[in-house]
Amino acid sequence: GDPLHWTGGYFNWNTSCAECHSTDIKKNYDAETDHFSTQCAQIDVGCEACHGPGSRHQQLAAKGSLTPTQTGFDMSLSARGKWHWLEGASIAERTEPLTDTTQIDTCGRCHARRGTLGEYHPGKPLLDTHRLALIEDPLYWPDGQIRDEVYVYGSFIQSKMHQAGVVCTNCHDPHSNQLIADGNAVCGQCHLPARYDSPEHHRHTSGGSGSACVDCHMPSQIYMGVDDRRDHSMRIPRPDLSLSTGSPNACNQCHTDQSADWAYSALMDWGIRFTDRRNHPGRAFHAADQGDIRATPTLIATANNNDATGILRASAIAHLGRLAPNRLMPSLPLWLDSSDPLIRLAAIEATGPLPITQRERLLLPLAKDPVLANRMLVAERLAELPIKPQTPAEETLNVLFDEYIGVQSQHLDMPSVLTQLGGFQLARGDVTAAKDRLLSALKKNPQATVSRINLADLHRTLGDDAAAKVLLDEGIALNANDAGLWFSLGLLEVRLGNHDAALVALKKAAALEVTPGYYHYVLAVALNDQGQAKEALETLTYTQRQAPGQPNVLAALAQYSLLAGDQAAATRYQAELNAMLKAAGWQ
Repeated sequence: GDPLHWTGGYFNWNTSCAECHSTDIKKNYDAETDHFSTQCAQIDVGCEACHGPGSRHQQLAAKGSLTPTQTGFDMSLSARGKWHWLEGASIAERTEPLTDTTQIDTCGRCHARRGTLGEYHPGKPLLDTHRLALIEDPLYWPDGQIRDEVYVYGSFIQSKMHQAGVVCTNCHDPHSNQLIADGNAVCGQCHLPARYDSPEHHRHTSGGSGSACVDCHMPSQIYMGVDDRRDHSMRIPRPDLSLSTGSPNACNQCHTDQSADWAYSALMDWGIRFTDRRNHPGRAFHAADQGDIRATPTLIATANNNDATGILRASAIAHLGRLAPNRLMPSLPLWLDSSDPLIRLAAIEATGPLPITQRERLLLPLAKDPVLANRMLVAERLAELPIKPQTPAEETLNVLFDEYIGVQSQHLDMPSVLTQLGGFQLARGDVTAAKDRLLSALKKNPQATVSRINLADLHRTLGDDAAAKVLLDEGIALNANDAGLWFSLGLLEVRLGNHDAALVALKKAAALEVTPGYYHYVLAVALNDQGQAKEALETLTYTQRQAPGQPNVLAALAQYSLLAGDQAAATRYQAELNAMLKAAGWQ
């Protein structure tokens, strides 16, 4: 059935709702019986959901002994800090740097796009209980603005406000769910109203549309039809990035009858200039998503920029790992040694394409990383590593792998976790357990594409291509618009020698590919192998025109043009390839 139907897995209260909408949840899922015995302290969100155990607080309250420093809780969520105005300044500064992230980590537990790891314990760092989503398509726009259901934490930690030490309670009252002041007065706490709450700054009539700080710096988007949620990255509107990446901008959210060109021209008329138009990280993320290796230098520069936010640097590393794993060195060891756990997390993830011997050398020291999210990813990256008896690594890996299985086993109600655990167990050589996990994932969500493709691949490695084909055919019957299923079916048909059927499937996959890339490239190779050289060149030419910057496409164009006897075209494509490699820093 439809996983988004109210009876589907994504709307199961125990799995998807209870953690954030109730207090002190113990999910207690039994995979053997497929049964929940979920318990909670309160059915809704109570004090202990954020503050932790409150019995001592109650005792102190009963005695009248509560003080600002003696609250009775095990941790403090009072991190608003003290702020002052330096002489002549128009923006207030924190008197001491923010060093305690307990408050925003506590809020981020529910107000972030994240995956759950172990059971939550109040006061723990966010990455010790959850894995945070980075700035990636389709969750965020390339420039980092909210797009999918990402809530607000991920956008907030991109902001200059976060870098300056602002925390949630500087603007929000967590107990009333209200802002701590009305309108622009919230921002006026730190931004001098005489300078910023004026037509000279916002270029609109005071009190009218466009004069509110949030109109330009925190545009909103409606989720679930009712939730009007503001982007907390608090950025400057960038119509120029709308033109180059497709990201929205606040100007055109109000001026819907005008174009991004119009908005950008208006900013130019106001004397506003952007010095990072060519090397903005958003442009690099957008290019990387399209396979354009010319994004490589900006990704590396962003990842190494100590002045950038941690989530921006981590996202650059993640993009680089997918686009150009051959360019991870020499910076990768530095990222793995970063004091920022999010940067370490992205660096660990980026090691995926590297040989296992290199991963072992780089990641074994991180098997004891203080952050759970990082240890879990290290376990996945080292899963295929044989454990050699009576070696220093034996105990380290055994402890790491046992912890991984223990954490994942708490969430076997989730198809995504079952798929991850199945992949881990397959890498460890436990084929039976891996197969069981993937079957369980499909039982819970028949439309879980990754689970289905992984199980089909498992059948293929066992020599059962017939079972693999049945799985893929069933998946396509459920969702005929899934490019990944068609692509996997096409490759299977190639292995079976069914070349006509393979081309049908590969053409379907290419037609469904959002940005022409790898699926188009493989289709072109298959067409050429079947003697359809003209069609292969047409496919490659289309791909190069729609998404330039992919070296495999240009290399194939040069090769196939030469085979077709078009020396001039082959020479031209080779020259373009060489120029591209140079621009990307690959030569």
